[in-house]
Amino acid sequence: MDYSARLALLRKSLAGKKLDAILVSRPENRRYLSGYTATDHGISETSGLLLITRKGSTFLLTDFRYREQAEREARGFKVLLNTKGLFHQLKSLLPDLGITSLGFESDYTLHSTADKLFGLGRDLAIKMIPLNGLVEKMRLVKSKDEIECIRQAVHLNEQVFQKTFKQLSGRETEIELALELGAEMRRRGAEREGFDTIVASGNTSSLPHAVPGRNVLAENAPVVIDMGLVLNGYCSDMTRSFCYGTADTRYLEIHRIVRRAQLAAISAVRSGVSAGSVDMAARKIIVDAGYGKHFGHAVGHGVGLAVHEEPRISAKSRKKLKAGMVITIEPGIYIPGWGGIRLEDMVVVREDGCENLNTDTTWLDI
Repeated sequence: MDYSARLALLRKSLAGKKLDAILVSRPENRRYLSGYTATDHGISETSGLLLITRKGSTFLLTDFRYREQAEREARGFKVLLNTKGLFHQLKSLLPDLGITSLGFESDYTLHSTADKLFGLGRDLAIKMIPLNGLVEKMRLVKSKDEIECIRQAVHLNEQVFQKTFKQLSGRETEIELALELGAEMRRRGAEREGFDTIVASGNTSSLPHAVPGRNVLAENAPVVIDMGLVLNGYCSDMTRSFCYGTADTRYLEIHRIVRRAQLAAISAVRSGVSAGSVDMAARKIIVDAGYGKHFGHAVGHGVGLAVHEEPRISAKSRKKLKAGMVITIEPGIYIPGWGGIRLEDMVVVREDGCENLNTDTTWLDI
């Protein structure tokens, strides 16, 4: 990955905002700018911050636990240990660098941390400027290297599903199947699950974000599996729906409607179109079939270093798609008391259409 080009672009943004430096705390953004892979496990800033100045200095502020990893991964960054705490370090470092205005990621900074930053700013006569989405905007369009990483993550995700699907006995519970999928991801080299795997069977499949329970896979009823993994930092996200046993006419009808909706949205994807028009291409199929009230979520979202990124592919979005964006297409129909069906693939936006990264799609056409 060309971190120098990314840092140059970031510095151009800092200059445009008349900022001397930025503190980067979001793990995905730290990795994007430096190659540093540590995660925070839900607690902001515990594993380190990047301090990047407009004039060219780059620091990684962390503690003893992450020193070796930081020095190995964040080449070109000076690793500084917070032996007396982050704010004690910033109190001496910022004036030495001549910093008079400092941006920070307000959407990923704890309120208590922001309060301390503003207090530090008052003490040092430094303007603390909340920023929202500065690095995320840089991440919207993926490079060739990033797309290849995502492609590999998608293919590995498919391999995990295929192996597990072929071995189904019908005696598994939802939670047992979810655990097996997660274990198989790790056995095949994934860093981790991209999110908690969803396995929903029978009536519970009408819940778009169902939590796997102890229900045995319902026979002759819908099963929804939403799964994703992280490989080389990049995420995959895929949903497969099937009927374990014999599919009745109602299942076949609804599955085919969802599949037509998915294909319509995929056909609508190309550089320059609005995200809303892609959503509406799928939504119209479902509405016209009489199931509009049973499809209540957006048709997709961006995927990259995070499993949910911009752009959001929703009916209200006027944002234009650009070549190199990677998005999901995932329409669904959810009927309380019966179940649900969702089909999700990942595509790369191209100038004249899109590339479906999911190659195992033939089984969807039933």
